Amino acid sequence: MSEVDEPTAPLTDRLRQRRKELKLTLKDVAEKSGLSFSFISQIERGQTTPSLTSLLALSRALGSSINHFLVQPTGGSAETRHNKRVPYAIGPNAATYERLSTNFPGSVLSSALITEPPGRRTEAMSHEGEEFIFMVEGALTVEVEGETFVLEQGDSLHYASTRTHTTWNHTDRIAVMLHTCTMEYFGDGPDSAP
Repeated sequence: MSEVDEPTAPLTDRLRQRRKELKLTLKDVAEKSGLSFSFISQIERGQTTPSLTSLLALSRALGSSINHFLVQPTGGSAETRHNKRVPYAIGPNAATYERLSTNFPGSVLSSALITEPPGRRTEAMSHEGEEFIFMVEGALTVEVEGETFVLEQGDSLHYASTRTHTTWNHTDRIAVMLHTCTMEYFGDGPDSAP
């Protein structure tokens, strides 16, 4: 696997430029993506960084592949080795991702090892599919439609992604989770084309 090269223009600029190319307002993108107007505005102004699933929702709303905004490792092999995975992040002070799953005809699972920095909270969202979280290290609060789950090392949670959900590292230490979902978020699956 080769090193991941970040696109040269900042994510905020690439998102704003694409939105303006399509002559869409922030409200239009909010309606198409299922994300809030204020959250998208904060992203474009560089005040917050989206999660991988939020960036995918924005990409779809903007009629683009997620790889137009973020270069990610390809899933070329059925196995990954701990010392050969390439960690990457969407921006500074954001979660770090390590791709675990590959892609092949008929595959439906996307899996990553996600390291959440202390205090980081993801935006509330819902989307197709289902998700499974297994806590490898630390602790994480997960809210699923108002129900709160505090997961600690060794705990897991499985839920329908169509239910509004958010995560929060409520501690002062990193939280590491194995995240698996049925939404293809790496940009190389059959659902990744705009």
